[in-house]
Amino acid sequence: MDDTRVIPSPSTGYGGRLERSEPQRVMRNTFWLLALSMLPTVLGAWLGVTTGITRSLTGGLGLVVFMVGAFGFMYAIEKTKNSAAGIPVLLGFTFFMGLMLSRMIAMVLGFSNGASLVMMAFGGTAGVFFVMAILASTIKRSLAGMGQWLMVGALVLMAGAVINIFVGSSTGMVVIATAAIAIFSGFLLFDLKRIIDGGETNYISATLALYLSAFNIFQSLLALLGIFGGERD
Repeated sequence: MDDTRVIPSPSTGYGGRLERSEPQRVMRNTFWLLALSMLPTVLGAWLGVTTGITRSLTGGLGLVVFMVGAFGFMYAIEKTKNSAAGIPVLLGFTFFMGLMLSRMIAMVLGFSNGASLVMMAFGGTAGVFFVMAILASTIKRSLAGMGQWLMVGALVLMAGAVINIFVGSSTGMVVIATAAIAIFSGFLLFDLKRIIDGGETNYISATLALYLSAFNIFQSLLALLGIFGGERD
């Protein structure tokens, strides 16, 4: 839930070299890289589910591993986004995120209708992305003012999620997942609009921002579907 997405991109280098090009080109490169990032995510999730390597990452241990890994990768992406190393580091991050997601996916797949729930979460995420993309392309006014409010919302959400890891409240999980869908849908709209308006010229940074939002929406949808729609044999 890091807000690296609102950090301005440098004006030179691998990702920044496109800043003089039309926003459509930045958007095209971002979408291609976002699509590519799904492959290591799926690979990481598959590896985690089949090997059970993340099964023991519960409670505080899981939180520490996730935080250290996620923020470490995002720091590395920020440092390499203007070089040829930026894309491999980003793809490594998406593999790690898929691996971390595998524990929840394995739990949902434990339901008799688990596979359909995963597909529903994927379809729901794609639907949210499509709607936000349409809105971003039709809204004429600037959405720059949304950034601060979304940042505050993400920080409050992160604090609530950390607390709930130790409290273990099902109601709290539902509230957090629902809020996450709303907040990260807002981030999708905000970031897509920034790209369209030419406010983001580094497509590696743009891809990271969109990926984080889509990942959190998918994870939250999957959690809600597992809670309310999971069926036992």
